Amino acid sequence: MDQRELMTLQHYLKEYGQQAEIFVSQLEMLENGRMEALAAIEALEAMVAAEDGTVLLQIGGGTSVRARILDPEKILIAIGAEVVVERSNKEAVDYLKERLIEMEASQKKVAETLDRLRAQMNEINKRLESGYQQSVAEENQE
Repeated sequence: MDQRELMTLQHYLKEYGQQAEIFVSQLEMLENGRMEALAAIEALEAMVAAEDGTVLLQIGGGTSVRARILDPEKILIAIGAEVVVERSNKEAVDYLKERLIEMEASQKKVAETLDRLRAQMNEINKRLESGYQQSVAEENQE
């Protein structure tokens, strides 16, 4: 294996590494979205269960306030492209559950792609190691 081929393999390995980082970021974003959806479902279900309509409302920074929900059956939900629609509590929960299923399917696809990419990176690493060993052996023979 000549130097040019080793350099090409190193370039591919670097490119694949950058792609892997992007896929890892996508997985993190999907997991964050999934956790937000789960939290929203839990909050929506708690609003209906609260007898006096009082719930804990997180306002950021690890801080919550007790808040009374005037109408726990009317939920505003963002459906994308800065569009917000009003739905019943049950419809909002159903919508979020559907989004969860979609995010989990996307997570699975991204994870599978990442696994394939890592397998390719391992193959390139093996070829590089073999090429380096071959180069060292050739230098020692000279």
